[in-house]
Amino acid sequence: MGLGFVSGQLVQEFYWDEDVDEQVRQAIVTATGEELIDPDDTNLVDGVIIWWRADDAEIDDLTDVLIDAISNLDNGGLVWVLTPKSSSQNHVSPADIGEAAGTAGLHPTSTTTVGSEWTGMRLTAPARQ
Repeated sequence: MGLGFVSGQLVQEFYWDEDVDEQVRQAIVTATGEELIDPDDTNLVDGVIIWWRADDAEIDDLTDVLIDAISNLDNGGLVWVLTPKSSSQNHVSPADIGEAAGTAGLHPTSTTTVGSEWTGMRLTAPARQ
């Protein structure tokens, strides 16, 4: 599951921790042919994945992370917020992600199962002027 990323794209990763799904990460690397980009890198990227858990911080903090993430996002880039499945105590509701996305100027487009323990919400950013 490469989450729609294609060969040559650069994908920046936020909030990696030991609980992330390494198969999902590897699928993105395989699809793009590129290693995932560190969150501190300030070069333009084609996409972003954010591993977000309920105990990471408040939903307002997710808004801040989304704003930071899209500051490096090239036009038409994909943003995915990945959260533990609803059966997990660290699950974040799609409504909360949608609210944070809207505040950050992003639009939720779809959700999907990502690996065995995670779900993902795909967000789109408006084109830059």
